[in-house]
Order: sequence, then C-alpha cells, then structure tokens
Amino acid sequence: MASVANGTSNGVTNGTSSPLKITKRPWNERGHADHGWLYTYHTFNFASYHSLNPYHESFGPLRVINEDRVEKGTGFGLHSHAEFLIWSYIVDGELEHRDSMGNLETLRRGDVQFTSAGTGIRHSEYNRNENRDNHFLQIWAKPSVRGLKPSYSTRHYPDEMKRERLCRIMESVERHDGKEGESSPIPLHADLSMDASILSPGNSVEHKIVAEGKRKVFVHVVMSGKKQPGSSSGAKLEIGDMELGEGDGAYVEGAKGPGSVVIKSIGDAPAEFVLFDMNE
Repeated sequence: MASVANGTSNGVTNGTSSPLKITKRPWNERGHADHGWLYTYHTFNFASYHSLNPYHESFGPLRVINEDRVEKGTGFGLHSHAEFLIWSYIVDGELEHRDSMGNLETLRRGDVQFTSAGTGIRHSEYNRNENRDNHFLQIWAKPSVRGLKPSYSTRHYPDEMKRERLCRIMESVERHDGKEGESSPIPLHADLSMDASILSPGNSVEHKIVAEGKRKVFVHVVMSGKKQPGSSSGAKLEIGDMELGEGDGAYVEGAKGPGSVVIKSIGDAPAEFVLFDMNE
C-alpha cells in the first residue's frame, strides 16, 4: 500500500492536500482456475473464488475483471445474465458471441462487445478458431438503474488509438456525448468511465478525473502470458510510488475531481492497461 499527496513529484494529484491510498492487487493473489479449456484469473470474487477482503467483492460499481484464456475450439455454452453491465475486451485471438437478442459475430483484437443484460438475456462465447487460443478481459459492472431493456453494441478500438495515450472505451450515459461512431465510447448506465492504453517504456499518460467530488480509480495491467514475467522483464507501470507488473491491479482511493493520476511505463516492453474512474 502506498500513500501519495497532492503536489508531490510522484505524479498523482487529487485536488486536495489529503493523501491518496493506493493498494496493490498482485497478479498471483487473484482467484485462479485452470479448467483445461479455460485458464482464468479473477480480480474480484467469482465462481468458486471467495475472498473475505472487501476490496475483492467489488470496487464502486466495478464487480468483475476476469482475465480469461479460452482454448481453441472451446468456449462458454449458453447461459443467462440479468441486471449486470457486461463487456469483453479482446486482447488476442477470436471469440464468437451469440445471444438471445439475435446477435451473432466474431470478435477480434481491438473489439469491445457490450451487453446491458437488464431484465435478462442468454448468450454464449465460443472460440471457433481451431488453431489459436483466445485471450480477453471479461468485465462486469453494477447498473445504476434496474429493469433496463436488454441492449447490445460492439465497437472497435485499434492499437493506434491506444498507443501513448488514453482511449476512452466506456462512458456513463450522463457524460456521453451522444456520438455513435465505430470507435466512439460505449454508453452505459453506471457512473463509470473506462480507458485503455498501450504505453511504451519511458512514456507516461495523465488521466484527468472525470467528475467533481470523490472518486475511485482502478488500474489493471494486461498479461502477455499465463504468468507474470520475471522481476527484471516484461511490462511495468508506476503509479505514484507503486509499481505494477503484468496482471497486477491497483485500487486507488481518495481521488477527487478536479485532479489527475499519472501512469508511467517503466518496464522493458509496452504496457497495455485499462483504467476505471468511478463513483464511490
């Protein structure tokens, strides 16, 4: 855990003189399961993984970040969801999405598929590629409104949009600009924004807190393999005086808008990461 104060050289400010609290979520302390066809890590409590640490139940509206690897020719069969906002951030390979609303498509790197489950949907996710495994982040958030009509959308965010900058992927309907372009942020019914970035070693980006008042921030570093590389290699980030490696996350508390968080890439490989800015 690290405490960092406004105005210091560590690159984190919160608009006040109060310190921020940054708590590391180490990659190898997450929930983990190897089902053969599915190799997965759970940042939050999920399936048979249950931690008594309240951080790992949910963080603001953020409820699930599963880093999943789906073996070629396998996948998740038809199953039901309700009253959750669910999206897939494709890192590598292909993933077919089919649902009870009549949607059917194959997702690839750069694609983000979003479902507002609302009153209830059924869907399946399958890796039809017989030669290549799939790697994706499965993310859930709790909606601010219950009983929504189920909805579906897919957007594409190529690497060029993320290199050396933050690319807004998800945005609260309260802050969304209403644009519906192929690479516009996806609106969702939660006070949550999500950015993605691919940051080269030595470079940094500044995230400006999206709303006034107290906020929570969570950062997750995408893994390049099934395990974190050795301590002297791989992608690494620095937030304040906290160092994150591949698969690590960071709970940031005490943020307040207007303010900002600076993230620096300090490893020997580009760091792909996602950042969530949420209400408390």
